[in-house]
Amino acid sequence: MDAPKYRAFISYSHRDARWASWLHAALETYRPPKPLVGKITERGEVPKRLTPIFRDREELPSAVDLGGLVNAALADSACQIVICSPNSAKSRWVNEEILAFKRLGREDRILSLIVAGEPNATDMPGRAEEECFPPALRFKLGADGALGDARTEPIAADARPGKDGKHRAALKLIAGLLGVGFDTLKRREQQRRNRRLFVFSCTAMAGMVVTSSLAVFAVVQRDRAQRQTVRAEAEARTAQETTRFLVDLFKISDPSEARGNTVTAREMLDKGAGRVQTELAKEPAIQARLMDTLGTVYTGLGLYPQARPLLDQAVATRRRLPGVDPLDLSDSLGHQGTVLELQAEYEAGEKAYREAIRIAAARPNERQAQIELATALYGLGMLLDHEGRPAEAQTSLRGALKLQETLYGNVDPSIARTMKDLARAVADGGNLNGAIPLMRKAVAMERALYPREPHPDLAEVLNDMGLLLDEHGDLDESEKFYRESLAMYQRLLGDKHPFVATALENVALILQDKGDLAGAEVLYMQSLHMRAELVGENHPEYALTLFNVALLQYDRGETQEAFADIRRVLAIYRKVYSADEPETARVLNTIGFWSTMAGDTDEADRYLQEGLAMRRRLFDEHHPDVASSLMMLAILRVSEQKYPEALKLAQDAKSIYTVALSPDHWRTAIAETAEGAALSGLGRYAEAETDLAHSYGILSKSGGAPLVYRTLVQRYMETLHRRERHAGAASSPTALAARAPPKSPVVATQ
Repeated sequence: MDAPKYRAFISYSHRDARWASWLHAALETYRPPKPLVGKITERGEVPKRLTPIFRDREELPSAVDLGGLVNAALADSACQIVICSPNSAKSRWVNEEILAFKRLGREDRILSLIVAGEPNATDMPGRAEEECFPPALRFKLGADGALGDARTEPIAADARPGKDGKHRAALKLIAGLLGVGFDTLKRREQQRRNRRLFVFSCTAMAGMVVTSSLAVFAVVQRDRAQRQTVRAEAEARTAQETTRFLVDLFKISDPSEARGNTVTAREMLDKGAGRVQTELAKEPAIQARLMDTLGTVYTGLGLYPQARPLLDQAVATRRRLPGVDPLDLSDSLGHQGTVLELQAEYEAGEKAYREAIRIAAARPNERQAQIELATALYGLGMLLDHEGRPAEAQTSLRGALKLQETLYGNVDPSIARTMKDLARAVADGGNLNGAIPLMRKAVAMERALYPREPHPDLAEVLNDMGLLLDEHGDLDESEKFYRESLAMYQRLLGDKHPFVATALENVALILQDKGDLAGAEVLYMQSLHMRAELVGENHPEYALTLFNVALLQYDRGETQEAFADIRRVLAIYRKVYSADEPETARVLNTIGFWSTMAGDTDEADRYLQEGLAMRRRLFDEHHPDVASSLMMLAILRVSEQKYPEALKLAQDAKSIYTVALSPDHWRTAIAETAEGAALSGLGRYAEAETDLAHSYGILSKSGGAPLVYRTLVQRYMETLHRRERHAGAASSPTALAARAPPKSPVVATQ
């Protein structure tokens, strides 16, 4: 079809109009992560925004025919979303819209949002009234354009209580509209949220405590200064109203007020957010202060849709009110920038942060202004790093760090946090040697801050230190940090938590690289069983752990078990990810290499070519993952004795690795190994000897290089020496005199 006018057509019963309004707003206000924008999927190019979405059915005609307007809208829509409930299941119009869209040949583009009732309840005795799927959704279309008897399995997100929830359900639908994996979107949000959740939660709760304390203090000051300036009176009134509001809000926690009901902090927060809109309408300064605080708390809890309107209104109010301290506006702009970043609205978030920076920078002699400036610079740096702009991120984070050191001295949680994130930005920029000393300083500072008790900040920086050392090849020291982080996470979170599972795998990876396969297996299996219990056996996190188990099995020579498990991993990824995905490409590349080693060159070529094509769609030609696919293909071509092609592939991979990593990195050495094998096959023995000797020297000393590659280079060297002996014997005078003319060229086996 041509480029559609609408991203989606929402079909719904007018009794579910509130759900339609919510979904319409959720879709049109969502901005896909920038790394995905422009990517080509089965749904076309990923746009910057999901607009427009069609939902206006006010002009729906009363005849059975849907009418030109709606038919045209259906034809102009890339997808259809059906809001499923008992209301829609009984709606003639919803059923006709589904039929019309299916008759356009787009049955695979229909998505469902379950909001009430029960799917396929008509199959359950006595529960037909609960059916939420319209008939046209439950059955396939026949060749004659009428519904047949064959059942379908609708693609559905479930917003009912206890199911996906509204936010997760919306994200599932968005993944379907974009043609990307749900976990791709969820993981990007989770990564941002995990890195900052603890910071925001602490800041938000501290803000509420400080707000209450300041309120009480200001009331006391008011009593002492009844006859002072109008400004003092206004501040006192603000403090009094703030205190009254907060005290009244927390009355619900009193058993007599709760009337026996259990009241959660979230319920109190929601109550406060609702009341601040109505009860403080005539006190905009107080309203803005509380909206800013409550919005920050929502952000810390990961409830971004609830946080966003509160923070937006706080900014708008503080912008228009006369007499507002510009630093209050700067503070709200920083909080707004944070939630915008977490919603992947990088452009708007950057704008908010930069305005906050301009306001605070205009008052260089005020301590509070410098605190606001450091906070905004840190937030901007994090946003830029998440957006893939590490050089600019480093500039902003270094500015924040310099200010924090001036403000707080040599040791402070803010300094340690900024230093850690600066180290990650430096590593993201490709300077691993520069990142490691920074991360060491961050570790030392966190240890000084929390010398006796475990703390999430310390556990995180220990893990990040282990990660950088692992990437650098310092396996012994990396293991030490990984183990300390694991022990701390277990103390903080218990023995069953996703962070604990990840920490177990980090230690296992190090043990595997060091050759302790038995020790690695114990930890992998602990993590695998934990993942199965936490997320199930069809989840990408479970698949990733199973992939690591398969690699371990292969290293132990259990190739049959390894092939079985890695094919299971691939099946999970193909089911979960509807489009290209780096993890899928990695599995394809691994199966291709193992097939090469097993001598199954046809299967190896099929998997390696698919993996290379996927990586070229995902990355540019100079990405290390592309180099990995080229290198594996080179090794395959050597085994097929296609030496000219093997040489070109190996040299391309080696060039990419040399720039992206270093000339002496173990991955570069593997590419050089393949290059040497190809040169050996071409009879260029001196060049082959140089390559293979150099690569063997690197691989024999590198703890990070898998054992299979060291074995491979030894095999190539043996083949080279056999060829050299054969060539030398063939060229000696005795051999020449005794040898009869060859009937065919001699080809050495590889």
